[in-house]
Amino acid sequence: MTTSSETQKLIVVTGASTGMGASAARELARQGFHVLAGVRRDRDADAIRSTGIEPVILDITKSEHVAALAARVADDPRPLHALVNNAGVQVNAPVEALPMDQWRRVFEVNLFGHIAVTQALLPALLRSKGRVINISSVGGKVAMATYGAYAGAKFALEAVSDSLRREVAPLGVQVIVVEPGGVRTEMAARGIATANDLAARMAPEHDERYGSLVQANNTLMASGTASGLTADAAARVIAKTVTTRRPRTRYTAGRDAALITRLVRMLSDRTLDRILAANLRRHYPKGAAARPTATSTSRPL
Repeated sequence: MTTSSETQKLIVVTGASTGMGASAARELARQGFHVLAGVRRDRDADAIRSTGIEPVILDITKSEHVAALAARVADDPRPLHALVNNAGVQVNAPVEALPMDQWRRVFEVNLFGHIAVTQALLPALLRSKGRVINISSVGGKVAMATYGAYAGAKFALEAVSDSLRREVAPLGVQVIVVEPGGVRTEMAARGIATANDLAARMAPEHDERYGSLVQANNTLMASGTASGLTADAAARVIAKTVTTRRPRTRYTAGRDAALITRLVRMLSDRTLDRILAANLRRHYPKGAAARPTATSTSRPL
């Protein structure tokens, strides 16, 4: 429920143009917070601007944007209650075939940008004894084939979150991680389109080795997205981490995320390899053989 004190609190949500970020901004504004919603374009700002939502032009990889956001927060008399690090990109390709500039882009957006925003806003969060909510992924717990860059950045975000939590907990700041599974958002659709584009530009030898794998993964990703949570449902999980008085350190969003994170804790690497391979095998194009893995079968978020 909204309280009178919440109307005096700021929330920063990055990556609020569409999907979970936009839904989280709207849910938090509905609960009475004043949300600074990070968007990259003026048209996105016009689309999300409403009561309780103040759009801010923010590319988290640009230092001048991050500095402007920190100045905006510092100039506001209201305390900063939470930073929701939600911005992200999804890029899928085999480790061997993904160009290094794409590796760097994924880490700049999905890891280093979040660290930059967190560093800039930590003074305000320390003053208010607020909280940092890092939007990770089930991909921060298990790295499926073609998810090397995306999962690598998410695994790193999980580690940074743990370290930060242990550093700032004695100072009164809480750090929470949200791990969504499949969510029906524009980001997922863009991820599939990007994977197809990268696959089309693979070298012939890479296409021979990985072409069918990429197709199978794209089919699996599309299937998982179509059956996943709505952005609004995921946003309610995010809002819970913002408003719960004593939040847990981690929350999953979606049954698939809850199941996969449980399996990762219980199973050996080889057993998990076989399960993921069996799940992926049925998505291979007709007539394309799934390549065997070191565990004797073949080989997903």
